[in-house]
Amino acid sequence: MEAFLISTGIVALAEMGDKTQLLALVLAARFRKPWPIVLGILVATIANHAMAGALGAWVTTLISPQALRWILGVSFIAMAVWMLIPDKFDDDDTDKKPPRFGVFGTTVLVFFLAEMGDKTQIATVMLAARYDAYLWVVAGTTLGMMLANAPVVWLGSRVTRLIPLRVVHIVSALIFAGLGLLALLVSA
Repeated sequence: MEAFLISTGIVALAEMGDKTQLLALVLAARFRKPWPIVLGILVATIANHAMAGALGAWVTTLISPQALRWILGVSFIAMAVWMLIPDKFDDDDTDKKPPRFGVFGTTVLVFFLAEMGDKTQIATVMLAARYDAYLWVVAGTTLGMMLANAPVVWLGSRVTRLIPLRVVHIVSALIFAGLGLLALLVSA
């Protein structure tokens, strides 16, 4: 259960102000069909995070626990630094043509691609490597993504103005730094 709760919290915080959250906002503004967008985000996230979690779990079979502890510690600290660098979203990433694959298909495709190499995908790899609980990590990171993105789709930019994104980024960075230090200081 720890893996689920930590994965949910970390990804929900990491997603605030992230390019995929901004993409969710753009999709909502463009298509004005929240249900297919939210379902598309869910499907894309499950597929993306299942692959990322599998990679993280697989890495643990290749690397010794001691080396993995150091890699994870440094990676979490690097993620803390990365959290302090805000994402930017280019409005030219979406055009004005009607969606070729419908709202749902377009959302799945663009959200899946936007999530590749993203902070939350990398966090999923690291969390799956840290915890021996693949399904709990994937379920948690997926829930975290949905907690951050579904309200944006339904409520628009009002949600992103409730809490200053800089505060969210700093809190996220502190959590990642804490996890990194814990991994480095606690013996395996």
